[in-house]
Amino acid sequence: MSLRTAVVGGGTVSDNHLDGLESLPLTTLAAFCDIDSDRVRAVAAEYGITGYTDPETMFAEADLDWVHLCTPVGTHLDLATSAIAAGIPVLIQKPITETAAEYEQLAETARDHGVHVSAVHNHVFDPAMRELTTALQQDAVGEVRAVDVRYTGQTYPDDVRRGEWAFDLPGGEFEEGLPHPLYLLLRVGGYPRAEGDVQVVTHCRGEYERPFTYDGAKLQYCSREDLLCSATLTPGRVPDKSVTVHGEDGVLIADLISQTLVRLDRDYQASPIARARSNVDRAVARLRGNAANLRRVIARRRNDDWETKTELDAHAYQFEAEALALTGDREPPVPLAEAGWTIRLMEAIRDAAADRTEATQDVSVSN
Repeated sequence: MSLRTAVVGGGTVSDNHLDGLESLPLTTLAAFCDIDSDRVRAVAAEYGITGYTDPETMFAEADLDWVHLCTPVGTHLDLATSAIAAGIPVLIQKPITETAAEYEQLAETARDHGVHVSAVHNHVFDPAMRELTTALQQDAVGEVRAVDVRYTGQTYPDDVRRGEWAFDLPGGEFEEGLPHPLYLLLRVGGYPRAEGDVQVVTHCRGEYERPFTYDGAKLQYCSREDLLCSATLTPGRVPDKSVTVHGEDGVLIADLISQTLVRLDRDYQASPIARARSNVDRAVARLRGNAANLRRVIARRRNDDWETKTELDAHAYQFEAEALALTGDREPPVPLAEAGWTIRLMEAIRDAAADRTEATQDVSVSN
């Protein structure tokens, strides 16, 4: 079965969806929609598909089995609701909605109509994260006690990347990138016991022309599985992104920059030789990971088929898994609840930043 699929939105991420859906054996790229008529004509001509400037018309006329939303977050709820009403499953770029209240409305609409809705959480399917998932399934470090996500070197709030709409967010471009580390924490550590259990501290170190309320955050909670979960999120010019899993019998470190997985599984404090072994084990693990990545790159250059593409391209990997779920062969790769908790954690960060800003202003007034 080939799913007739369309993409809505012609921003920076839409090319990943257009190229992926054109190549994916399970889909037929059928249509494209954007408010920019020049962009519509260009994309329609490039891919040999039908172009639209009105999504409602496309949903009614294009006979679609699936639609991908690549539009600014403020448009997600209305566009997804229209697609659901037309009976069309939806894959939505992160975050799934602008607020938790909108997510609840979207989830209820999807349930009422029995239509599949999911969010793009592509970094869950990075090579290093897939290796980490497999290692945890194999009980590589024993009983897991804690999960730490470090996502530093993010974009600054006023960096120009995705468009003016991002500057309307309390954290600007910095906030636009936050779903990635948050859904990684949720995927590995699990969901918080309750919204009130999430603790957040924020700061705003930079000076900006726009009234951004934060440019850094530290978040923590205890999950339903009783794991200690935390994330450190800051901007910077040098990215450092990793997921660390602490177990009773060892530690797993997924480095999302080098796409390597390091396993530490012995007492490295036992002796000077053991301490030196720590560096050796880390270096060997990274060398093995780099060699595996190099093999993937070489294979991609020699044979750019779909199976090879999914080895390196996390978007492609998720697109295929989502398509298989729609055709009934497997469970959805990104649960709707994961998307909901992602926006709840984002709101917890926004609220903490707003409270800090208000407290700072009160102190300034009193002085």
